[in-house]
Amino acid sequence: MSDKNNISNGQALVRLLENYGVDTVFGIPGVHTLELYRGLPDSRIRHVLSRHEQGAGFMADGYARTVGKPGVCFLISGPGLTNASTAIGQAYADSVPMLVISSVNEVPNLGKGWGELHETQEQRAITAPLTAFSATAYTGEDIPHLIARAFSVFNCERPRPVHIEIPMDVLAAEIDYDWTGAVSTFSQHPSPNAADLHSAANLLQDAERPVIIAGGGATGAGEQIAQLAERLGAPVFSTVAGKGILPSRHPLYAGAVLCLEQGWNYVENADVVLAVGTEMASTDLWRDKLDLSGKVIRVDIDPRRFHDRHPATIALLADAESSLSGLLESIEVSDQTRAARVATELENMKADILNGYESLQQKHVRVLDVLRRELPDEAFLSTDMTQIAYTGNHYFSVEQVNSWLHPTGFGTLGYALPAGIGAGLASPGRPGVVLAGDGGFLYTVQELATAVEELEGPLVIVLWNNDSLGQIRDDMIATGIPPVAVMPKNPDYQKIAEGFGCRVAGPTSLEMLPEALGNALRHKGVTLIEVREELM
Repeated sequence: MSDKNNISNGQALVRLLENYGVDTVFGIPGVHTLELYRGLPDSRIRHVLSRHEQGAGFMADGYARTVGKPGVCFLISGPGLTNASTAIGQAYADSVPMLVISSVNEVPNLGKGWGELHETQEQRAITAPLTAFSATAYTGEDIPHLIARAFSVFNCERPRPVHIEIPMDVLAAEIDYDWTGAVSTFSQHPSPNAADLHSAANLLQDAERPVIIAGGGATGAGEQIAQLAERLGAPVFSTVAGKGILPSRHPLYAGAVLCLEQGWNYVENADVVLAVGTEMASTDLWRDKLDLSGKVIRVDIDPRRFHDRHPATIALLADAESSLSGLLESIEVSDQTRAARVATELENMKADILNGYESLQQKHVRVLDVLRRELPDEAFLSTDMTQIAYTGNHYFSVEQVNSWLHPTGFGTLGYALPAGIGAGLASPGRPGVVLAGDGGFLYTVQELATAVEELEGPLVIVLWNNDSLGQIRDDMIATGIPPVAVMPKNPDYQKIAEGFGCRVAGPTSLEMLPEALGNALRHKGVTLIEVREELM
């Protein structure tokens, strides 16, 4: 099948993806996806072999968050897709663009229940709740249309995963015509309504205590956020997904402290809240909702956000950049004594937060401070659902967006390592840190093989080891439940990492950590640093 006019639909799909700008796919080949893989050797697309399909999904997630374009997975029917479903769910919850292409059984056998290999009753039903859409390409001609529809989601809507399944007989069939160049370039978000924009500008201009909340949907509008904050003298709070929206030293940047009481109290005292590209969900706040007494202006490309727990007084259905640019055209510079007052208030708030950290959080802070001193500003951190990362969510400062990757919405364990691999592949040579706990690390530890095999730049795994599922243990104790199944017998993590070909270090004091971290950052490969909680 070397003739361009005599290639399979699977080969043609690879060429189509290449024309859409796809340069990397993550997955594990199988007998059901052979025709997809037939096309890869003749393409410029890099295939990254994960060691589990969940790892492939998390790698695609980390890749997408870092570069802002969809991560792509090739998965086999049935178990390949179910293995990846957790990662797809995480991407859905955190609005991450991901294109999942899987095989499925032959068209004549679909839904028959004849016990075919990898058969499910209805494979699309598995991913439908986890994606913007899940669809089947029943013919080769369906493929370019479904891919175009997927990229419309990525470019024009709230970005979320898309699943396209292609029956094996369709993958293997020869193309009827050459559709490999049928690339849809449509990329446009709705523009804000002029009357609503004018009303929002007036509300902000007249506000006495305006507050700006910036989420992951605002990360492309950092310049406009800064200008608006400075004109209004308004503080900027970010969600975890919006970390880095302003430089950490900006006097009007409150940080990602919406999950703390001090942050709640400050925002609840606002007379106008401008929420840009954020759900303000319970996973952002660590409580059901904020008790907002002021008016709420919401900017989002998802209209469902306007009528949730924080209903909008004024809703701007548009992307962050165009909405904020429109507001800036109408808003004049406010009394700058407000900016000075707000800066002082934020300094006091941050000091109060720091003084309120409990003993365990103080240990986290000491380690996070070493990381901040040793890491260059361009480094990224991929974090897991672990106590030190929870502290880092509101304490650790980053200087650019998409530098602190955290599985906020779905809250799955095992995210940090494969997502860090994806981020490292998306930005070759950029230093990266994986911040994982001992329990979650075991979920995807096998992806060390992929990290060693694929990465060229430094990737440092900081393994926070407390020999427990620490958060669940503490929650059990706090609610009067004797700890059950939260104190597992751990393996020797350093020996495991060495077996995969990683460098390892095990500092026995906080004073030894900077040297271990410095050595790891100079190593063009993967290093595991085991940090034991009781020694810090």
